[in-house]
Amino acid sequence: MKLNELRDNEGAARRKKRVGRGPGSGKGKTAGRGVKGQKSRSGVALNAFEGGQMPIYRRLPKRGFTKPNRKEWAVVNLGAIEKFVEAGKLDPAAVIDEAALVSSGLVRRKRDGIRVLAKGEITRKLDLVVSGASKAAVEAVEKAGGSLKTATAEAAAAE
Repeated sequence: MKLNELRDNEGAARRKKRVGRGPGSGKGKTAGRGVKGQKSRSGVALNAFEGGQMPIYRRLPKRGFTKPNRKEWAVVNLGAIEKFVEAGKLDPAAVIDEAALVSSGLVRRKRDGIRVLAKGEITRKLDLVVSGASKAAVEAVEKAGGSLKTATAEAAAAE
């Protein structure tokens, strides 16, 4: 097979319907829009209009709430930290804090803090200091012989 022999499967590519191109095309003059009225004009958006009846989005009650000041965490999995240590982008001997995670490229930006989750395996002893962590992540790091300190745990210990 040569490049000039490449073809789409039969019926895979439809030709664009050209409307308003004369009476011989079958879609000339009004271009399939019918005659007169709002929908025959250009720039019309009748989304969710139900002929004057109360639209469904107004008939149904509002639900839910978005907390305006909620925390936006940057999430990191233990498996990803392990990969970056193996690749030499993180130093396992040093304390791995949020600045180290950002500078290594594992996290793009810190947001309201970095939260470690337990997805993936961790085999080596690491000392992590982050804003938050799941209980399973803390257990997994301690099981491997390391330590995982969180800002919330440090604040509680200070009180």
